Amino acid sequence: MEKIRRALALTVSVIAAAAMASCGSTDGGDTNGTTTSVTTVKKVEVEDTEEIEEIAEDVQKDIIWMGTYDLNPNEAKGEDKSVEMTLFNNKGGNVIWSQVSDSEKFDKLGAAMLTSECPDIFKYEWMAFPAQVIKDMYQPVDSIVDFSDPLWADVKVNADQFVMDGKHYVAPISFSVGTVMMYDHNVVEANGLDDPYKEYLDGNWNWDTWSDMMTDFCESSPDGVQRYGINGWFQPHIIQQTGKTMVNYVDGQFVSNLMDPDIERAENLLYDLGKKGYVNTDWLGNARNALKDGNILFYCMGTWAMTGNNGPEEGDDYRIVPVPSDPNNDEKVMTADMTAYMWVRGSTASDAVKTWYECCRIANTDEQYKENGREKFMNANPAWTDEMYDVFVQASSSENRMIFDYGYGISSEMSDDNASMDGNCITRKLYEFTNKTDDAGAQYTWTSLRETYSATVDQELKTINEAVAAYTSK
Repeated sequence: MEKIRRALALTVSVIAAAAMASCGSTDGGDTNGTTTSVTTVKKVEVEDTEEIEEIAEDVQKDIIWMGTYDLNPNEAKGEDKSVEMTLFNNKGGNVIWSQVSDSEKFDKLGAAMLTSECPDIFKYEWMAFPAQVIKDMYQPVDSIVDFSDPLWADVKVNADQFVMDGKHYVAPISFSVGTVMMYDHNVVEANGLDDPYKEYLDGNWNWDTWSDMMTDFCESSPDGVQRYGINGWFQPHIIQQTGKTMVNYVDGQFVSNLMDPDIERAENLLYDLGKKGYVNTDWLGNARNALKDGNILFYCMGTWAMTGNNGPEEGDDYRIVPVPSDPNNDEKVMTADMTAYMWVRGSTASDAVKTWYECCRIANTDEQYKENGREKFMNANPAWTDEMYDVFVQASSSENRMIFDYGYGISSEMSDDNASMDGNCITRKLYEFTNKTDDAGAQYTWTSLRETYSATVDQELKTINEAVAAYTSK
């Protein structure tokens, strides 16, 4: 499942980097980092800002980042420094990388917290809230982040989703849509299909147009050729276009939402697409592999799998669209990948962490810095078009309601793929398994999945609610 977890990643700040790293809600192991093979990327000048104060001379300026990838550029590969790192260095800060693998990172974090090498920042991931917060792994950010400040005010509503006992544990840096769909426009034209990008611009890109397009493509397959409508990771994002999630957080209590009729309607759609044979469930790795033969119409994944060596080459006419919307839901919804850096409990580098947060935040909000990021990205991915980049930015904009499912952060059984014998936590199974089959080859139905896991979900939520009550009463 490590490869699948890479799909959860991409943020606006990362898409702006010289090459995209897979570093989102759950980052993907030792291979995180550049996906481009270029040895030198044209450097983009980044002006300093007076809106952020320099780190005082008499305080700690270095911060330790524990993660599976380096926030600093890889000089050997000629990578360009990110906007936020440039600003942080200008303010006197320095990031020291404490390298860990995906499988050991939480154990290493727990051990390091007891030493003089305690990390200062750690990537926000699904398990951060609430599971790791109540284990005292992180400290609140309210002392270093003022959510009434203009720099942070527009993300307060999102930060409020990660409050426990009146304290904020997450300072959102930026948001990005979890996945997009890439397709080969030449294949679309050759099969007489409507262009998905035009449907998107016209406001018609929804489940119905998407399903009809896949039907036309698959049912017109030449003799002896197996066609598929889609490959990749799209099921949670389709379901969340309803605006609903498996677990809600209401008045300080985590509650099950498995009986919601809109979730059932979305699950049945996925079941029907799988039953018709439109879903290729193989792991194909990236867009280039999935689309090269012209027998798969859409490839859905985080944009890490569509850039650098994973994406279009010179001469390709690949395009992207967001995950299609629910025709029954007029609200614009985004399955959000959030970039945030958890402040590790035990860290004493409050001034430097505060400055790092601010540099990251301004890099994602200031128009000039965002343009710097765009230029860096286009330099590293010349086969991407401005239209493709714009689709990603629009799909990631604050015009959308940002959806998070707390089910991914409850417990090992509910939320941690590594803790499961088959590499699929319960929340993942609930979202994705209507496109999978059991050992006997029978496709799972939503009814069977819900009946199988409802009692466990209820018990896990009861346990976490009791643990939260104990934590907040200390």
